[in-house]
Amino acid sequence: MTTGTTTRTALVTGATGYIGGRLVPELLRAGFRVRCLARRPAKLRDQPWLADVEVYEGDAGDPEAVERAARGADVAYYLVHSLASGPRFERRDRDMARTFGRGVRRAGAGRVVYLGGLYPDGVELSPHLDSRKEVGEILLDCGVPTAVLRAAVILGSGSASFEMLRYLTERLPGMVTPRWVDNRVQPIAVRDVLRYLVGAADLPSDVSRGFDVGGPDVLTYRDMMQRYARVAGLPRRRIVPVPILSPRLSSHWVGVVTPVPSGIARPLVESLVHEVVCKEDHIARYVPDPPGGLTGFDQAVTLALAKVQNLDVATSWTSADAPGAPSDPMPTDPDWAGGSLYVDERASVVPASPQNLWRVLEGIGGRKGWYSWPVGWWARGVLDRMTGGPGLRRGRRHPDDLVVGDALDWWRVEEIEHLRLLRLRAEMRLPGLAWLELRVEQDTSGRTVFRQRALFHPRGLAGHAYWAAIKPFHGIVFGGMQRGIAQAAARSEQAAERGPVGPVPSEKLVG
Repeated sequence: MTTGTTTRTALVTGATGYIGGRLVPELLRAGFRVRCLARRPAKLRDQPWLADVEVYEGDAGDPEAVERAARGADVAYYLVHSLASGPRFERRDRDMARTFGRGVRRAGAGRVVYLGGLYPDGVELSPHLDSRKEVGEILLDCGVPTAVLRAAVILGSGSASFEMLRYLTERLPGMVTPRWVDNRVQPIAVRDVLRYLVGAADLPSDVSRGFDVGGPDVLTYRDMMQRYARVAGLPRRRIVPVPILSPRLSSHWVGVVTPVPSGIARPLVESLVHEVVCKEDHIARYVPDPPGGLTGFDQAVTLALAKVQNLDVATSWTSADAPGAPSDPMPTDPDWAGGSLYVDERASVVPASPQNLWRVLEGIGGRKGWYSWPVGWWARGVLDRMTGGPGLRRGRRHPDDLVVGDALDWWRVEEIEHLRLLRLRAEMRLPGLAWLELRVEQDTSGRTVFRQRALFHPRGLAGHAYWAAIKPFHGIVFGGMQRGIAQAAARSEQAAERGPVGPVPSEKLVG
């Protein structure tokens, strides 16, 4: 972490949320001492920056908690709002904003920064956008200099609006859509939102107003889906807008087609009924554009998908370590964020030493085979060759030794940690990306544990269909591999205990 010499203090509410969790490390890099006000501090336990911040337990609607956390803060970020509907959420947002405003004023905070929604003038707004607008007005009247940043669709893995765009585009090669797909939107990359939020802390004390913030591209939602498809390597989508789909029906449809909960999808869909385009760019007077300019739509999508294309394989997209960029997934993102990742995971205790189990793993493939259903592996290899893939013909460079970059039948060795991990990336023809991960561990009793994971990131509807089609065979293929490798390691252990013997015939190692 790079910090400057300043000792300015920033309070962040909503640090467990999408923007707040990404803003904290940006503030730390900018040299701020950071405080987080969290209703449930335990939700921050997986954040890599937790040891570098002060955590205050409390609610943004609790005046005493706000005053305690904001005392002496140079800037207080208000990043909490309800993605909900119903008769009470507007009142809850209104009351919380008023309480927060009073608390920071009594605490002597130097500035408030709020991220709200971009909205058009002169029209009846959706309840969600109207509430975001009202919260901004309340904070501007709180007696502390306030900057209200108004943004439309935020592009980055984990953003609810981006995840809705991602899943709709990836899962539906053709779709009937509401008329709002032809409304214009000015999306903005999450990295530019964060740059504006950090920069807003340095606004002159006499500046208290709202600012529209957006990226360089103004697109319809239909355009965004088509351009997402192009960046993601998907065929052009067939999109037919019809007038009969109301926001309510659309949100239920989004909830069925995507993992985004319908309770979150509805306010997002209702907001897209409006054209949301920046009416001014006055923020540039105080926070100039970066040297390379603002991030365009295609680049923002590319950055959001980078974690997928270069997967740091974790149990889910959201349990990876600290993101390398604001567009990456984070531990506090919801389970449905970050794209689809199918996992087949198995583990067993092996009656062998880690060294003997590792010896079997490092010798996998080629003439020794894959320890399960040889006919099935052969047939899949033939099918792969018929469709232009490598099949099983490449074999191995060396019968017993592997290094990163080696071809291994239709796999490529992506990572090796001696006596611990072998990770293979599939190079067969697939509607998605696939990995096979083989691990050697020891449990608390000192027993050797063999963990095996197959991971698949589908590309488009064909990818989801492919996983569904092969899933019934996982018990034969992956279950058989788990048992076959464990048995081979046990035989190797027994042979080592008896002393030097001749090589075990390869056909006996193939389960």
